[in-house]
Amino acid sequence: MQATLLFISGGEIFFVLLAVLLLFGAKKIPEVARGLGKGLKEFKKVSNEIKKEITEETEIVKDFKDIKETFKK
Repeated sequence: MQATLLFISGGEIFFVLLAVLLLFGAKKIPEVARGLGKGLKEFKKVSNEIKKEITEETEIVKDFKDIKETFKK
């Protein structure tokens, strides 16, 4: 049985890599990879910021509920 990665067989991966090499050239591939790396890093940074904001907002809501309960007493 052949190993597959994301439902792509080894032969298909080879042809995709060959097409990338032909389209971008050997000198351009590292530059493209760096750009992808920077893009992924920025995406991760933004997603962490969004998670932080959501967490802060839920903490504020919890604080308001606690204050509301205190005034009810």
